[in-house]
Amino acid sequence: MNAPQKNTVNVDTEIRMQAALEAQRNSYLSEGMVSASTRIDRIDRAIDALVRYSETISNAMSEDFGCRPRQVNLMTDVSGSIGCLKHCRQHLKTWMKHEKRPSMFPLNLLGARSTVEYQPKGVVGILSPWNFPLGMAFEPLAGIFAAGNRAMIKPSEFTPATSAVVADLVAEAFDPAELTVFTGGPEVGQAFTSLAFDHMIFTGATSIARHVMGAAARNLVPVTLELGGKSPVVISRDVDLTQAVQRIIVGKLLNSGQACITPDYVMVPEEQLDEVIRQATIAVKAMYPRLLNNEQYTAVVNDRHYQRLTGYLSDAHERAIQTVVINPANEDFESNPNQKIPPTLIINPPDEASCMQDEIFGPLLPIKTYKTFEETIAYINSKPRPLAAYYFGNDKAEEKRFITGTTSGGVSINDVMFHMLQKDLPFGGIGPSGMGAYHGIEGFKTFSHAKAVYRQTKKFNVAKLAGLLPPYGDTTEKSIRSNIKR
Repeated sequence: MNAPQKNTVNVDTEIRMQAALEAQRNSYLSEGMVSASTRIDRIDRAIDALVRYSETISNAMSEDFGCRPRQVNLMTDVSGSIGCLKHCRQHLKTWMKHEKRPSMFPLNLLGARSTVEYQPKGVVGILSPWNFPLGMAFEPLAGIFAAGNRAMIKPSEFTPATSAVVADLVAEAFDPAELTVFTGGPEVGQAFTSLAFDHMIFTGATSIARHVMGAAARNLVPVTLELGGKSPVVISRDVDLTQAVQRIIVGKLLNSGQACITPDYVMVPEEQLDEVIRQATIAVKAMYPRLLNNEQYTAVVNDRHYQRLTGYLSDAHERAIQTVVINPANEDFESNPNQKIPPTLIINPPDEASCMQDEIFGPLLPIKTYKTFEETIAYINSKPRPLAAYYFGNDKAEEKRFITGTTSGGVSINDVMFHMLQKDLPFGGIGPSGMGAYHGIEGFKTFSHAKAVYRQTKKFNVAKLAGLLPPYGDTTEKSIRSNIKR
């Protein structure tokens, strides 16, 4: 009896999602041109809903994680989303303007005109992750609304309390024909990705992205993939180590490392290793004097990821790799109901170690040493292209070499993660770390169709003048000879 019920639920969910997609597309088509005022109204309603629900959202996130700081919830997910929405609201009228493009000679002299006109794609599907369960839905939504689209959201099943709040606030602020939410497990996600959206954006693991892209391909749905990877940090020899290490630790321990652009490993000059370890220990102690009962230190989201991270540590111990556990109050982590993991440095792990095979997504930080700067470039380039890369140093030649000699989604110099906070810089990956980008005008263009529009003069028979009008003769030959030449 159970199996048929499950199948019935799945069929019902698929029917409801398909109906929602059709309702949104029909509403979009009947609306015609989506005015700037309509787009701004949708953005305003999203902002108002986030403001009203901000504390409820924070409480839900803390419930999902077991312990996630209110300040982090409000700064990253709520404030970050509102910032993106406001930025798009401020600029969308400019972005919507037609772009004039030159027409080919001599048509331009005869009155021809060429423009690029940005048109909404229609309905966009958003698959958001668990690590920033609100922000990774509403930050891309800002560009989606700015471009004039409707949207459907499938939030992560790993953060059910937050997903429920997102569903409530969306239902309160929007007509389902504008924006709607579908919650549920993997079977809902699978059905969601099979829908014939006009565009789809997925944020999450590279392994899941392959399935998402495969499902989208069956309907020829264009996709934006924001994935991750092992984002490297290179510390140069001429850097202020106290400042650099503190900034790295701030980024690494934000959300306990459960972020797609968190520093994944650090490369340091071999003679500075001991000092880097010392500075990391000092920085952690200053920020988190205690860990277990500290409401400002985020827990690992669930048992699955806790076991994955402890597995990396077990693998390091089995390989006799040096680890440095930073536990300022010497707390006993055996009694650990929230499944917190203390910040742990993994020193010079080989590439075969588990912590160097996969994106860590937790408070573990491998540190590798190098002799010459070029070693860092070669090492980074020997790995899949990451979502972010970070350089700390004052040497402009090294900085240029780092930026131009490696390929990543984005770069921050002398800090980590801050490039993602800039609302006018595109955010996205390359290769295994993703494709496409959002934020700023790039987000607007991602979720728009750049339609080429050519306006022909009516004063002349242009086809005849160009030799395109049969029967072909001397004019045609003259036109061909004028173009087929060096």
